[in-house]
Amino acid sequence: MWESERRAFRQRAADVLATPVVSTAQLRAEGVSKRAIAAAIREGRLIRARRDNYLAAGTDPALVAAVEAGGVLSCVSALRLLGVFVLDGGGLHVLVPPHSTRLKPSADKRIVRHWLPSSDGPFPRRACAHPIDTLAHAVRRQPPRAAVASLDSSLHTGLIRPSDVTEVFALLPKRFATLVPLLDGRAESGPETLARLLIRGITRDVDLQVRIDGVGRVDLLVNGWLVIECDSEAHHLGSEAYRFDRTRDLALAERGYTVLRLTAADIMWRPERVASAVRGLLRSRRRV
Repeated sequence: MWESERRAFRQRAADVLATPVVSTAQLRAEGVSKRAIAAAIREGRLIRARRDNYLAAGTDPALVAAVEAGGVLSCVSALRLLGVFVLDGGGLHVLVPPHSTRLKPSADKRIVRHWLPSSDGPFPRRACAHPIDTLAHAVRRQPPRAAVASLDSSLHTGLIRPSDVTEVFALLPKRFATLVPLLDGRAESGPETLARLLIRGITRDVDLQVRIDGVGRVDLLVNGWLVIECDSEAHHLGSEAYRFDRTRDLALAERGYTVLRLTAADIMWRPERVASAVRGLLRSRRRV
């Protein structure tokens, strides 16, 4: 991720995380009358998510739905909105206050409620949970490799700092601590992390973001000779990207490297084929 992209991500994340949920008392304290509040709702300038919970017009629908459900957006739903990689996208995940067990069951079966305590002190008057809570929920929700990918993505984008990792795992059962040594914020995409972890089950000699003279950085380097590039549609579509990738592949071949290009879809949804391809290449090299 370029520094300009990282700055844009941080600004977007800051805006989402700061989305306020205001009460009638707060509006009245700012001089807004009951009649003006009603008019603002009627005219679409204010959203009444539930009793005594208002959001500004234009607030993302996922944030509004979370407040309507009795809490704030969290887990994989919040990470997706923030632009962090998640593998499990099912349902709307909502953090609700610890005392909210009396909430009526939601008619929407897609809503998943989390009752874990907040690391941010009193329950926030914002529409999105703190990143520490959000990541703790997402680690519990996703398979281990996907959880590591979400954490790598959060580190790489700057959503959290390396020192925040300890706080995330302090909210989790001790068994999850085995994931910490696997984290690497250098990974530039979720599929790259998933590929790295998958290949580590085949060979331990896997490095990431390796710089090769005359070529530049490659996503993964396996056993010192197999270059694996994790291609996403966002960055590898179009004739210019196609030509650039093939020029790099030629330069790598000239230097004795073998290149395997993987799509994000294959990495995420067909990992057995990816593993089979890597094993086949490693076997062929040993036979030479």
